[in-house]
Amino acid sequence: MNDESKNTMGTPTPEELREQVEQARDGLGRNVEAWAGKAHVKAQAKDKTAAAKEQAGKKAAAAKEQAAEKTAELKEQAAEKTAELKEQAAEKTAELKEQAASATAQIREKTGQAAQAVKDRTPDSVQEKTAQAATQVRESAARAGQFATDRTPDPLLEKADRAAKAARANRTPLLAGGALLIAFLLVRRGRGRDK
Repeated sequence: MNDESKNTMGTPTPEELREQVEQARDGLGRNVEAWAGKAHVKAQAKDKTAAAKEQAGKKAAAAKEQAAEKTAELKEQAAEKTAELKEQAAEKTAELKEQAASATAQIREKTGQAAQAVKDRTPDSVQEKTAQAATQVRESAARAGQFATDRTPDPLLEKADRAAKAARANRTPLLAGGALLIAFLLVRRGRGRDK
């Protein structure tokens, strides 16, 4: 038998052993590469998952920051608009007050002019009669007031006192109106007698 053939016990020859070792190495290399590929795929998946989580965290933080900025901007705009509207309302209120004061002054002036015109056109005898009538009205009113005061319960007196104070506060227009009414009635009455 030669060295290359198997011995009687079935042991492989060195050449066969080398060949078996080489085949085992090739098989092991392929297995190691396959395992490394599988391990590499798992590592890549882990890396991708970690990267996706990190990116999602960054996007969430950016969105949160944008929302906070937008909220602050909207609050600022609302505050500016509120201040602007308050200012416009204050200006309009001042304007309306000024117009009301001007209208009140014009009414007082026209009432005074009308009273003066009636007085100027009213004959002296009528003015004298008007003054006498006014005096009589005042005296009668004073007597009636005293009588009413004596007979009126206290709660009604308080209400009447408040009404009298309001009338005193607006005395000029009331007196002018009363004088116009009395003058008109006296002129009408005087014309009725002339006919």
